[in-house]
Amino acid sequence: MAKISKNLLAAKQKLDKTKRYPLEDGISLALDTAFASFDETVDIAIRLGVNPKYPDQMVRGSVTLPNGLGKEVRVAAFCKGEKEEEARNAGADVVGADDLIQSIQQGWLEFDKAVATPDMMAQVGKIGKILGPRGMMPNAKTGTVTFELGKTIEELKAGKVEFRVDKGGVVHAPIGKVSFGTSKLLDNSKMILDGLYKAKPSGAKGAYFRSLSVSTTMGPGVKIDIKNASAFIEA
Repeated sequence: MAKISKNLLAAKQKLDKTKRYPLEDGISLALDTAFASFDETVDIAIRLGVNPKYPDQMVRGSVTLPNGLGKEVRVAAFCKGEKEEEARNAGADVVGADDLIQSIQQGWLEFDKAVATPDMMAQVGKIGKILGPRGMMPNAKTGTVTFELGKTIEELKAGKVEFRVDKGGVVHAPIGKVSFGTSKLLDNSKMILDGLYKAKPSGAKGAYFRSLSVSTTMGPGVKIDIKNASAFIEA
């Protein structure tokens, strides 16, 4: 059994295990339990009433957080011709076509997000097994396969977050840094919830939002009252 650190134990003692906190209070409590010496990332985890093994119950999409993520996002752009200049002007950190694909095949992965023009996807598919498991593969459903490279790259740089339900029916997403404070993190979490609601699949039956928790990188999960959180959704 893994040993719990004194700091984590002290943080857990601040929580009432039997309570489900209102979203704003839960975020504040998560910040209060943060103890790392660095500016921890704050994450939200939502269990959905879906079974991802069925295609009509897959949940996937993206949202642009109003307050960003508080970190630099390195973007790679797969394109050629005049689109290369557009990508560079929009702030892409690396731009290329076959040369970029070859570098990735050789092990280079110094970026966080990737975009591609539709005409490049046949070639980009060659590195799908490398980028896919890392959540870095361009995908039309999240808007990262597009001819509107400039707009998409600027959104990614500004804090666009992609989300995808895992095998257990849970979506994990970052909502910012501890230094943001409660108000900004609350605004970002509202955007995630709204995006998830809009991505609700036709095959989902019964309650869609089942449970929710908020945590920092090193801190404990704070359980949230799902009815309170659902009230923030802009239906």
